[in-house]
Amino acid sequence: MQYKVLAQQEFAHAHYKIVPIRYEDRIAIMQWRNEQIYHLRQQKPLTLADQENYFTNVVSGLFEQEQPNQILFSYLENDQCIGYGGLVHINWNDQHAEISFIMDTVLEQEAFSEHWTIYLSLIEKVAFGALKLHKIFTYAFDVRPHLYPVLEAAGFKKEAVLKDHCFFNNQFKNVIIHAKYQTAFELRRAVPADVDVTFNWATDAVVRRYALSQNAIAFDDHKAWFASKISNEQVFYYLAFVDHEPIGSIRFDVFSDEVVISYLIDPKHHGKGWGKKILEEGMIQFDSDAHTAPVVGIVKTDNVASLKIFRDLHFREERIDDNTVKFTRR
Repeated sequence: MQYKVLAQQEFAHAHYKIVPIRYEDRIAIMQWRNEQIYHLRQQKPLTLADQENYFTNVVSGLFEQEQPNQILFSYLENDQCIGYGGLVHINWNDQHAEISFIMDTVLEQEAFSEHWTIYLSLIEKVAFGALKLHKIFTYAFDVRPHLYPVLEAAGFKKEAVLKDHCFFNNQFKNVIIHAKYQTAFELRRAVPADVDVTFNWATDAVVRRYALSQNAIAFDDHKAWFASKISNEQVFYYLAFVDHEPIGSIRFDVFSDEVVISYLIDPKHHGKGWGKKILEEGMIQFDSDAHTAPVVGIVKTDNVASLKIFRDLHFREERIDDNTVKFTRR
């Protein structure tokens, strides 16, 4: 089945993906919901009849709706369902939705953070990328404190505490809402006025640590270098902005046999996922210029974040020496 509201149906990360909820997964989902009823808005254990009725009369209708009030997915590892969730209580006018997710109960102890983190990255692609929603949020009974650090590490902010908002085990419990907002990301060609911010980045101690060249950089030298790059027809130099604030840059130097990538992130924006975003969007922008030579990136072996980004984007990896790795993609 496919959702009419979505042009793209599957969203993947490595060997994990979310796909439109599958009828074949209904029994496992029912079992997990009953095992984890303590944190769900579910009044009593589900029966097989309940689940069949839900899939027949509710889920089946979601696929053909222009604006369904929920979009549900099976969460797969190598095509085996190990969880399910989606966007629920979707408000199309105000452009927000609640996130729903549960995993196979046996994974709760051993891999809770891992699967929540992966799932959040996938559901964001649906919410912010495919549906262009403004806000996504979680509405969680305060009975799973281990969930909140995972949400906050993924960029969600605690937005509200609803005191004594649910009744659980004969006690009133708080409900905690964490939210994340769509950010306006822009990638544009570098211009002469960018010389100062690019110099500040290039000379930052954190950025210098991972640079292939460790030579000191003087402003006059950088100014001449920068001018030569943005005027060279074989160089495609872009700056990235989030909500109009510059956060990093990416450059493609075109040679006869390959295109070399260089990119950096403003250190104050490290750890927020912008490196991967800049590389993904940069490749799209650059590819639109119809270059066919292989694209390569050279990364120092201690630059763990960049190594992971190139691997996640399926670049072919080749060890050059003890200190550097070459990544290639056509």
